[in-house]
Amino acid sequence: MKGQEWYQADTVAEEYEAKRFSRGGRLIDRREKQAVLDAIGPVADKDVLEVACGTGRFTVMLAERGANITGLDISGPMLQQGREKAQATGVDDRVEFMRGDAARLPFPDDHFDTVFAMRFFHLADTPAAFLAEMRRVSKEQVFFDTFNRFSTRSIYNWALPMGSRLYSRWEIDRLLDGAGLELTEANHDWLLPYGFYRKIPNELAASFRSLDTALGGTPLGEKLASVSYWNTHV
Repeated sequence: MKGQEWYQADTVAEEYEAKRFSRGGRLIDRREKQAVLDAIGPVADKDVLEVACGTGRFTVMLAERGANITGLDISGPMLQQGREKAQATGVDDRVEFMRGDAARLPFPDDHFDTVFAMRFFHLADTPAAFLAEMRRVSKEQVFFDTFNRFSTRSIYNWALPMGSRLYSRWEIDRLLDGAGLELTEANHDWLLPYGFYRKIPNELAASFRSLDTALGGTPLGEKLASVSYWNTHV
């Protein structure tokens, strides 16, 4: 089972965070959360939409910082995990979880200050339609990440096919132009693919991560990074 079919399975929702963000995956979780915080900045009283919110990792984090946030996802079981997390952390009054289709967002134009999506575009069958909808309902900012075509991620995809969509910089520029978005900042990271880190203990992963970030700071590292974070303005 691949892509969206895999994502919507009940058992995947129950085990999603334990499998992806334990062991060396803790480093991935911290880096992704920091990327979101760096891009959005202060969130107190901002109206935010997270597309493909999954189990609410980012949704709850931003609610804890004062955002009024809506999390939308196609998976009912994922949303239930998010609701339970929001209740457990006491922020359910600032969060609304909705089931819906990212290609037809159920909101009027310019409804949110910020719209973002993490771990979504590698599963997107119609990325241009999704990005256009994100831009439509945002009045200020759209932020998202992608897996990159010319990187170690391509080897990982070949060895363990998961239906992931990989993007070149040319494809990103075309998507942004088509959606009417202006790129304000791009950050590139993770020479080693996520799957590698999830297979090793956190202590060992930290050593590889130090090497990864050192090489990633070079011009070659930027070209070969497996993940990019795209911060754009409407």
